[in-house]
Amino acid sequence: MDYKKTNAPINTVTRDVMALCEDTGNIYETVEIIARRANQISSEMKHDLDKKLQEFSTNNDSLEEVTENREQIEISRYYEKLPKPTLIATQEYHDGNVYWRMNSTQNENLVGGNSRRDEMTF
Repeated sequence: MDYKKTNAPINTVTRDVMALCEDTGNIYETVEIIARRANQISSEMKHDLDKKLQEFSTNNDSLEEVTENREQIEISRYYEKLPKPTLIATQEYHDGNVYWRMNSTQNENLVGGNSRRDEMTF
């Protein structure tokens, strides 16, 4: 994923909560969808950063030989300046770029259906 091409804001933006929950009809489901997408983005960003920084890792870990690598600092600064994963996920959800679906068992439990524990009889 190219994080530089995202049109997500860098700072926090005030959003209309009712407009966000139009698709699901429930603000809590909307927040859960955005949170799960933010976790995916965060883990993907962390994986990319670790992969790029692994090129600079050394096998010697002595305190005397610690040097600053300019390229490593630039990579770290790039990732620090990116929008946070929650802002990217919210923008993706707002633009309609997030695919989500509710499992039928989760939907029944949310509506008030029986859970497995309720179905057990002794």
